Amino acid sequence: MPTISSNSLNPLWLSHFTATSSIGRGLDQTLAALCQRRTGLAPCTFDTVDLATVVGEVAGVDEVRIPAYLAEFDCRNNRLALLGLMQDGFAEAVHAAIKKFGAQRIGVFLGTSTSGILQTELAYRRRNHATGALPVDFIYGATHNTFSVADFTRHYFGLAGPAVVVSSACSSSAKVFSSAQRMMAAGLIDAAIVGGVDSLCLTTLYGFNSLGLLSEQACRPYDAQRNGLSIGEAAAFALLESVPEHPRENLSKDAVLLLGIGESSDAYHMSSPHPDGLGARMAMQDALKMSGLRASEIDYINLHGTATQNNDAVEGKVVSALFGQATPCSSTKGATGHTLGAAGGLEAVICALALQHGLLPAGLNTQNLDPALDLDYLLDNREQPVARVLSNSFGFGGTNCSLIFGRAGSA
Repeated sequence: MPTISSNSLNPLWLSHFTATSSIGRGLDQTLAALCQRRTGLAPCTFDTVDLATVVGEVAGVDEVRIPAYLAEFDCRNNRLALLGLMQDGFAEAVHAAIKKFGAQRIGVFLGTSTSGILQTELAYRRRNHATGALPVDFIYGATHNTFSVADFTRHYFGLAGPAVVVSSACSSSAKVFSSAQRMMAAGLIDAAIVGGVDSLCLTTLYGFNSLGLLSEQACRPYDAQRNGLSIGEAAAFALLESVPEHPRENLSKDAVLLLGIGESSDAYHMSSPHPDGLGARMAMQDALKMSGLRASEIDYINLHGTATQNNDAVEGKVVSALFGQATPCSSTKGATGHTLGAAGGLEAVICALALQHGLLPAGLNTQNLDPALDLDYLLDNREQPVARVLSNSFGFGGTNCSLIFGRAGSA
């Protein structure tokens, strides 16, 4: 276990975790796709979208049935959340935690960007063309509202603790780890469901297209010819608990711990990062400081890596300055697409799999690494022991978050 200083985080245990995205439902399918270097990106056929782009769509979301007692929450985002919650025994783990801690002592902290906005888009098509009124069966608060996914989750499990949604663009479901940690440190809760859910919708696809940020082909993070991102959707969850009193006796060596969190807000521009990566640097440095680790002790970095020219250049410059060429890194968005408000949670789970299986996943689709970026960027999978990893999530408006995870057997 790491030595804890006054600025350090008491490590938290990810006792259970799961992820569902375009590369698979649950951990086994996700790991298999990463090992096989298989992408989930395909030409966009979502709803009525008419754009020359590719997306990471999760198959079968429309077939998911929300329980009748939660019918008011029915929307694509909550159906995707339910699909995710049903994987890897996660729901059973939450029920066990309720028996252990009590329903009022478990919090829900989830990230999303657009939540159930698709439900509003669908309702708008059915509006009264004479008055403009939306259909009476449209329930904004339980679907479109950003709090919907947390409210759905707490009702699904019958939880009575605090529930929070963070909507800070692409850092949303990384920052929820910090929100949960603060409440646990304050003694308000004993455990927390953290993660994120974001689903495809027209607003996102046409919005990013209007910014000129969508690629017509599968995104190529850190490639010299990268030309934009690919939108994906995902649901990822982790159950956070305090580390047991005697961790060496009560945790397996492959247990995953949250060791450090770094947050910043440079507020440089609405959609562009600070040109010198000020906020990104602060987030990574603060995560290292909180963990009590040196940069040389990080074995892998999951880059934010959206495959836009500007974002990758800025992140790459800062990572190179802090870590040099010594630390292997990659962006997994070439596999999953950019899942926006769910990206931090999804990539946290991918980092957990890297720790447990000694797999450093390749950055898919990247063929000609940008020579201006001085990094050990993985073009092929690498298998080696992995003790500590860092995951970056940087959002519009300069909202940044870096997370450090480690294996209990070596943290």
